[in-house]
This record gives sequence, C-alpha cells and structure tokens, in this order.
Amino acid sequence: MDPTGEQGPVSVDADGGAVEADGTTAGTTPTPPPSGSDRGTADRSGNPGTPVRRWPTRRRDLLVFGAFLLAAFWVTSQIWLDPAGRVASLYSSDPAQVQFFLAHSVRVVLHGEYPFFTDRLNYPDGVNLMANTAILGLGIPMIPVTLLFGPAVSFVVLVTLGLAGTASAWYFVLSRYVVRNPIAAIVGGWFCGFSPALLSHASWHPNIISQFLLPFIVWRVILLTRSTRVVRDGIILALLVSYQAFINEEILLFTALACGVFLAAVLAQQPGRFRTAWRPLAGGLAVCAVLAVALLAYPLYVQFAGRQAYHGLSDAVRDYGNDLAAFVSPGSPTLGGNERANANLAPNYSEENAFFGWGLALLTVGIVIWLRREVIVRALAFTGLLFAILSLGERVSYWNRDLFWGPWEWLVKLPLLDAVVPTRFGLITTVVIGILLALAVDRAWSLESVDRRIRRVGVVTALAVVLLPLIPLPLKMTSRPAVPDFISSGHWRQFVGPDQSLVPVPVPAMGHTNGMRWAASTNLDFKIPGGYFLAPRNGNTGDPGRFGGRPSGVSELLDQVSTTGRVLTLTDRERRRSMDELRHWQAAILVLPVREKNAEPLRRTVEQIVGPGRRVDDVWLWDIRTLTAPSS
Repeated sequence: MDPTGEQGPVSVDADGGAVEADGTTAGTTPTPPPSGSDRGTADRSGNPGTPVRRWPTRRRDLLVFGAFLLAAFWVTSQIWLDPAGRVASLYSSDPAQVQFFLAHSVRVVLHGEYPFFTDRLNYPDGVNLMANTAILGLGIPMIPVTLLFGPAVSFVVLVTLGLAGTASAWYFVLSRYVVRNPIAAIVGGWFCGFSPALLSHASWHPNIISQFLLPFIVWRVILLTRSTRVVRDGIILALLVSYQAFINEEILLFTALACGVFLAAVLAQQPGRFRTAWRPLAGGLAVCAVLAVALLAYPLYVQFAGRQAYHGLSDAVRDYGNDLAAFVSPGSPTLGGNERANANLAPNYSEENAFFGWGLALLTVGIVIWLRREVIVRALAFTGLLFAILSLGERVSYWNRDLFWGPWEWLVKLPLLDAVVPTRFGLITTVVIGILLALAVDRAWSLESVDRRIRRVGVVTALAVVLLPLIPLPLKMTSRPAVPDFISSGHWRQFVGPDQSLVPVPVPAMGHTNGMRWAASTNLDFKIPGGYFLAPRNGNTGDPGRFGGRPSGVSELLDQVSTTGRVLTLTDRERRRSMDELRHWQAAILVLPVREKNAEPLRRTVEQIVGPGRRVDDVWLWDIRTLTAPSS
C-alpha cells in the first residue's frame, strides 16, 4: 500500500501483518519491481536470468471470469431450457415471489410507482416491500431483460450471474489483496461462489446468492484500519453498503457482524494495533454511517414503521437451525450429495447452509492447526466457529435428535437479530472456509522445504479429494403450469377496472403462487388478493410477522379443496363470509384454469359461493362485478 492510501496487491504475513505483493511489510519502502522482460527471471529449474513468460493479469482474470460463468450456466442449465415453464422441483413459491418483485421494478421506473410499498399484491391491504426483500438493487438493472423476455428469464439470468459474479468477486479480491498465487485465489473464489450453501439457495433466492459486493465491503472495512483518506474511503464503503441494502439486508447484517468479530479477534491477539487502527477506522465508519443513514433513513423508516411493517420473523422460520451432522454431509445439489439423507439435517432444501462433507471439514481443521501461528488464520477460525455455533439455532440437534439448547436461544429476541434466520449464519462459515482454502493453497504452493513438483501434486490431490464430492450438479427442475391464455392474451382487461382485483383460484398464498406469476407476466397490470409475502399478523402494523396477510376464510376453503380434491358443502355462514371477503377485495372476476389440479372440485365449490361460471378461453370465469359493487 502506498502512502496515499491506494492499495496494491497485499498478502498477510505469519503474524497477520499486511505484506505488499513484492514481499515487503506494509509501511516500509518497497523495492521497485523490475520492468519489462526482467519480471520473473527464473526458469522452471530455478536458474536465474531466464525470462519467464507470464499471462497478463487482465487476460487471466477474463479467463477465470469466463470459467465461472460457464460453471454457472452448467448449474442453471435445466431451467435455461425453458425459463417460463420450469421451476425448482421442491418449492415454487420463492421464484414466483421474485418474479413479481422483478415486475414491480419495471413499474417503479417506467410508471413512477412508489418503490417501497405495493397494493398490487394482497389487495387492498398491500405489502411493505422494504420488509420483503423487493430486490430493487437487482430488479432495476434487469429491467431491459424483464421487458424484452419476461420476469422468468430475468430470474434465471440473476441466478446465473449471482453465482458467477460472487465467485469472480471473491477471486478478484483474494488475488489482489490476500494471496499471491492465482491458483489459491481461484480455489477460494470458486468455493465462495459455488459452495453447497449457495447452490442450495440458487433455485429460490437470487438475492442471497448475489454476494458480489461483499468481498469489496469486507476489504474496504479492513482498509479503513490503516486508511490515510478516511473521508473518501468512508464514502466508498457507504455507497457499497447502501446498494447491498437493496439486494439483501440480512446478508449485509451478516457481513457487518462477521467483520466486527474478525477485527475484534485480530485486535485481541495484537492489542498494540488498536492504537494505530482505531482513529482511521472510527473516522471512516462515522463517515460511512452518516452517508448511509442519509441514503437509507427513509427506506428503513418504511420498513420498520411504515404501513404493513412487522416486528420479528414468523414462528415458522424463527427456529430454523443447522443439524450438527449438516457440517459433515455433502450438499444435496452436489456430486456426493444425498437428498434423502439430508432431509432432516436442514429446515428444507433451500436452506442447506453448511454441508461441507467430512473431507472438507477435516481439511479445514487441519489448515487451522497447520497455520495456527498466523493471526489471520486464528481470527478466521474463531469467526467461522462462532457463526457455525449460532447457525445451530435455538435447539442443537444431531441427526435430527435434540441434544440441548443453543446460545441462539438468548439472542433471538434482540433487535435486528429477531429478523434473522439462524441457519443462514452458516453462510459466514462458508466464506471463512473459502478464505482458509485460499490461504492454505497459497502457503503450500510456495513451500521451499518441499520439492516443487511434490508440493503441487500434493495440493492438487488434497483439493480433489475434498472438493470432488462438492462439485455442483445442474439444479433439479420440474415443469409448471403455463400462464393461461386468458391472462397472456389480455382478455381479462375487459372485466377488471383499476380499483378492482382479479382473484385466481385457488387464492394466492404460500402454496399457491401461480396467480403471482400471472400478474408478473402482465407487468402487474392487475391486482390480486393474498399472495406469498411477510406481513404483520392479522394485518395490524407492528405485530410479529407471518407469511401472508390477514386470515381469509375463502382462501382456506379453496386451499382445502385444492389439497384434498373433495368438494366442500358450504354453510350459509361460510358463503356469507366468503362474499364479504370478495367485496373487501373489490373482486371483479374469479379465474380458475381448466387444467388446474382438482379443477372440477374447485369449480363446484366456487359455484356454491357466487353461482355458475362460464368457460372462456382456457379458464373458468366468474364475473362477479354486480355482486361486489359497493351498492350491492
């Protein structure tokens, strides 16, 4: 690092100190590197004076980025075959929600709609989008793709770029600032971008796997500890933090917690560093806080105090935790994975936030023991272990057998932490392992006490043994119903006014999200009741969160019919309540696809509420405008 504060490639010495790329310790005057053909004058036999041909760094970077992108295409290949007609084989709700939010981004930019709240979902109560990860930071850049090809294509583009971008960003930061050996940076970047945890989220959560800003945020925080341009560096950090907040706030919180724990672990080992680090760090963080608060104050106000805000997660996910066995089992979407064996080791297949396998788990322990004299390794080990423990959740279990209460039991009710899914702390441990792998490869590759060929064969063999079972497989997909022609043709427009809603049958909810895809495919031109989102219980702002809006009788009835396939005989009270709800929704039409599962029982049940329907295009249609008009 030069005295102006501009950083160059650095590594970390055995004591945890920053070392420049030329091998000098930070703060000393480096010897100017040779120029031109004098760079690297040792041939393969070690004889000096023979120029060694090296690839330019930029060309190598492009090759690595391209390889990561090809790997991401491999992982997403099954959905690329038909983005609109395929979805993750186990759960379809999250992709439908993301596609709805992508369509909302289009309306924000092209129609000037309010970005942080919408009534086009859960009409007329609406949804607080700041409290629902509306991914504006991803959706707005994707507007051209969404407009040209639809939100389903935008979804798979985001997943592909999220995996490749995260791996590339970690490779870039590791290769410039942490390790000297490019192979080490590639290994670390690969694992951070294609770990079992990120592969698990890839089918459902592009906002979670899009971690391409995190390595730069981490580096800028560390840079502040020795910055000479505090204001500038604080502003850069604030801009990165603010943008990440519109991708995923939970991941941003994890990053902040991990940076805090890591720096504390370093300073605990070398308290003398505090004297020189605290002033630039405090000044830079203060600048960052002022600017970030200025940029995020209003969105955060909407999130925590605005309409339909909630406090705390739904009980359904608050105790999500990793099983102890999850740390030594390969992830389901990997070569060595076993879905059946993993079924009870994670809350569900979209939350496999560990699953390193025995080989990598043992290798990680071995790396820490081998490099235990390095401050950075001890700090990383402490950070990874701490968050691995927290990821176990409130109850620690082993192979689905409860053992004892974990420390998360005492933290779960703290502000901000009450909105965290604890199993996702394993994502921090994942990044720690990726960095440890990079450091280990870098150190082993340059061991002078071992013959070069032997050490390189040893490194490659060890990596192959532990990483081969974690090689990613294409994400499993299944077909999903096409958007009805009645919707895609725009036939619905002659029935639904601007202050009315279109009611899909079954009513949109966590398990019934096809109606959300219909709306997204029309650029949210019509409003729908219900849906899959987080909202306060009973619709009261400030209540604890739950999935879906206020309880709905007609939604529960139709869900029961859809699940069981049995026609319900409704009482007069159930019919009256259902009509009251349809009036509250200002429903114009009810729409049931002819090919919907259990369509006939659903049709006969709906007819008990609003009378006979009629076949229009490929749906059953009930025009109930006269029944739900205010005068009725």
